[in-house]
Amino acid sequence: MFDKDRFVENCREAVKDGQAAVRDVVTEAVSDPRGVISALGEATQAGITPLYRDRDLTVLNFTWAPCMSLMPHDHHMFAVIGIYSGREDNVFWRRNEDTIEAAGAKSLGVGDVATLGTNIIHSVLNPIGKMTTAIHVYGGDFFDPPKPRSEWDHETLTESPWDIDKVRARFREAEERFNLHANA
Repeated sequence: MFDKDRFVENCREAVKDGQAAVRDVVTEAVSDPRGVISALGEATQAGITPLYRDRDLTVLNFTWAPCMSLMPHDHHMFAVIGIYSGREDNVFWRRNEDTIEAAGAKSLGVGDVATLGTNIIHSVLNPIGKMTTAIHVYGGDFFDPPKPRSEWDHETLTESPWDIDKVRARFREAEERFNLHANA
């Protein structure tokens, strides 16, 4: 059975050995999606919930609103993503002379785990009509990265500084849009 405190402690130990060791911990956790849901609760609203944060490690519980997308962005630290309900589609981007261009994609379902390197740029979409939940583990302080993060506009692919308050607002707006349509 998934235990949040034990999971965080296992991640704290694994981060010392690097991303592959963290991936093993996340893979084990999401192999029991019902256990994760039982420990963390059913998703009731979209958002980013910190489970642990220090300068070497951040563990977040992400809940994506139905049909929500998040603009391309970077992290400047490795990430391990484990899905325990729903789907998460990632588009991977690479820099070119003036902007970014799509370079690949990966769709994740329940029990799937993805690793993102330090320099990866990705965008995220919940392609289904229900909440998607995932554990994201970062090899650093997600909220205070070693250098300023960027995000890119969906339409123009124009780069701008990443802003956690704007990201949180996008989660709220996506949930509100979905709730309006669901109750119409």
